[in-house]
Amino acid sequence: MDFHRDIVSILKSNGEKYENIKANIQSQKTFIKGGDLLIETGDLIQRNMSNGAIETYEVIDPGFREGSIAIPAGYQIVHKNLGLPEAKKAIQNITYNLNGHGSRVNNHSIDNSTNTFNINSDVLEHIEMLRSEISRIVEDEKKQDAFEIVDALEHQFNSDKPSKAIIKTLVSGLPHAGTIASIGSFLIAALGG
Repeated sequence: MDFHRDIVSILKSNGEKYENIKANIQSQKTFIKGGDLLIETGDLIQRNMSNGAIETYEVIDPGFREGSIAIPAGYQIVHKNLGLPEAKKAIQNITYNLNGHGSRVNNHSIDNSTNTFNINSDVLEHIEMLRSEISRIVEDEKKQDAFEIVDALEHQFNSDKPSKAIIKTLVSGLPHAGTIASIGSFLIAALGG
């Protein structure tokens, strides 16, 4: 019999939210099966109840337990039940990390703004091709560095005034492979130099 009958959301302190997680909530503990989700001290657990109320719990001790042959990995979380004012304050203190044009978060508000962006779609397409080629041909131990360079290139192209010098330097730091080099050349040419 599965005792995980509660459906909860996990609100991470960095703004990430995981929904529709099966749990077993008790007065001072929450049990969640599986280890594919990182739950940390300070994260919030929210349970929508059938009467329309929302209960919010703060994780005091995640209590992760590794699995064994008979018992799967999971969490035995020690939590603190937050009252409405505490829950509201805790949720307002979540940091949202956003990137890309037009990224925003609207909490209990309506956004009527209009945004216009002029990013060359060919440049974005080539940046994605670059990621694909790195995934395909670069050795595993060098992939992370290469992806960081691509992220920096994308950031430059998304800025108001991309720097040709920085983009050329970043492209020169990419792995030297035929397709990667030709994509890098296109990106430099897209700046007119």
